[in-house]
Amino acid sequence: MSSGLSHITFIVNDLEQTTRLLKDVLKAREVYASGENTFSLSPEKFFLVGDVWIAIMKGEALPGRTYNHVAFKIEDSEFDDRLAAIERLGLEIKPPRPRIEGEGRSIYFYDNDNHLFELHTGTLEMRLENYRQILQERRSAE
Repeated sequence: MSSGLSHITFIVNDLEQTTRLLKDVLKAREVYASGENTFSLSPEKFFLVGDVWIAIMKGEALPGRTYNHVAFKIEDSEFDDRLAAIERLGLEIKPPRPRIEGEGRSIYFYDNDNHLFELHTGTLEMRLENYRQILQERRSAE
């Protein structure tokens, strides 16, 4: 059995450009930069976002875009500031998917290497509770 998430690695074309995204948008703290001392496949940097370890490694960008994404939790009070940081970096913002009331808000955006990120204000518990309520209402209406 897995005990949790170890780390997430993104292959990126420009380490410094992705560093700006991680620091400005995700409020990441840089904890390691390999420089010329490559211990892995290519130059890399490590960051902490909360207690999540994010690794970025130099390489080719993804060939295309999908809905596969990583979502980071933010407080609702941070929503506008994070959106502004994404806009300042000139990143493409994807329209959010339809949501039910009480599920939280999300910002979806692509980095310059075709990775899709989400900043989300809700929690799993909130989402499941809202789904339960809607299902109960539908059953009651039948």
